[in-house]
Amino acid sequence: MYQRKLPKEYYCTVDYALDVFGGKWKPRILCILGHAKSVRYGTLKKSMENISDAALADSLRELQESGVINRHQYNEMPVRVEYSLSDKGKTLIPVLDVISDWAINNSDESIYKGRHFEQDHQVKFSE
Repeated sequence: MYQRKLPKEYYCTVDYALDVFGGKWKPRILCILGHAKSVRYGTLKKSMENISDAALADSLRELQESGVINRHQYNEMPVRVEYSLSDKGKTLIPVLDVISDWAINNSDESIYKGRHFEQDHQVKFSE
């Protein structure tokens, strides 16, 4: 895994925020976890639909290192792991809701697809 030689520098508070929850996969992971109490890895992967195991594992690890999600491993065989939002992660939900509302008001429903959209967001277009 890549290790930074120099500490990351931020020149704007938005830089830090987007580093924590921005990117291709993290917003969708947070959105899915925000609509559920906890989610197992396999269920999360199915909800993501088009993510590789490596990308999902990396994104989950980064979110966990940022203190945004919790990983709970049960001592069972086979091993069961569940992910949920931490208290810090729960404070992101209003931010993500504002972004979602903006997208609903400024985009067309036809550009969206997938299970998560159909389950959690599609209804907002008809409101």
